[in-house]
Amino acid sequence: QVQLVESGGGLVQAGGSLRLSCAASGRAFGNYAMGWFRQAPGKEREFVAAIKWSGGNTRYADSVKGRFTVSRDSAKTTVYLQMNSLKPENTAVYYCAADSSLSFIIAAATYKYDYWGQGTQVTVSS
Repeated sequence: QVQLVESGGGLVQAGGSLRLSCAASGRAFGNYAMGWFRQAPGKEREFVAAIKWSGGNTRYADSVKGRFTVSRDSAKTTVYLQMNSLKPENTAVYYCAADSSLSFIIAAATYKYDYWGQGTQVTVSS
């Protein structure tokens, strides 16, 4: 069974940076896609970024391009989300997720991801 554990959330001022980590365990991840999503109070969960374990191809939501970077450390089976130039509207619970479908396309839809972490809170103050 796949287990995903996020860490690295916290309180940061606008313009600051945070790095989230997602420690993955339970099986070999082959060509899984590993995604980051976020959910703000009263809003639907939305796609932020994703990366393929094999090859490292990435995909980003338009709202975070140029500010957020997703990466992975295969040896540590850990996925990272480096968030720079944070804005108050980035405040949300951030979730790590895994898509085990082995599709060549990196999905952005939440229903494509079948494993989820518990989430980590990111709060950006103005």
